[in-house]
Amino acid sequence: MSAREDLIGLARRSASGSVSAPDPLWAALTVDATRARRAAVLMLFGALDDVPAASDKPLAPADLDVLLLERAHTLGSHPGQVAFPGGAIDARETPVQAALREAEEETGLETDGVEVLGTLQELGLAHSNFLVTPVLGWWRSPSPVGVVDYAESAQVFRVPVRDLLDPDNRVMATVHRAGRTFDSPAFTVNGVVVWGFTGIVLNGLFEQLGWAVPWDRSRVHPMGV
Repeated sequence: MSAREDLIGLARRSASGSVSAPDPLWAALTVDATRARRAAVLMLFGALDDVPAASDKPLAPADLDVLLLERAHTLGSHPGQVAFPGGAIDARETPVQAALREAEEETGLETDGVEVLGTLQELGLAHSNFLVTPVLGWWRSPSPVGVVDYAESAQVFRVPVRDLLDPDNRVMATVHRAGRTFDSPAFTVNGVVVWGFTGIVLNGLFEQLGWAVPWDRSRVHPMGV
């Protein structure tokens, strides 16, 4: 099957409640649903653009990328972290509407070119007390993207999935806060480390899609936050 068909299959399994057990680390992404704020993120995949993958390993899918952004380093919440476009769900908005609106506001994405494949299970972002709905999208008609507001984002970029899957680019990120240690699967791509919530979600997604390849989880990358 094609990558798009794989993603559609996952969206359908998620809608039917038959998705296999996610990455065990997802269990850490829990909040009190009665008190949490709702948010949505857009996980936008599309055919690889004219910037090739850095990895030359024969990893599948080889012709796919995903849209990410690096949050501004001056933000009070999650400064400098790599994330999917997204944000809080406004009143009378659906998660899909919120994810598309936020992506347009943050990256200049033309949302008419996005095919929404479905939504995945809600996940908690405990540090900000958000319950986040990942919206799975396919970029059927790519449009130019970039930073819209440098007070919000440091960069917007498309990263080849092959580079994310390359075991040479996989580490376990670790951070110490308030006497506790937090570990998450991470990806070293595009001069940044994709870790935390985004790293866990991507890692779980690749596992569920059957795209993941073994990597050395003993490779630790301390995060200076």
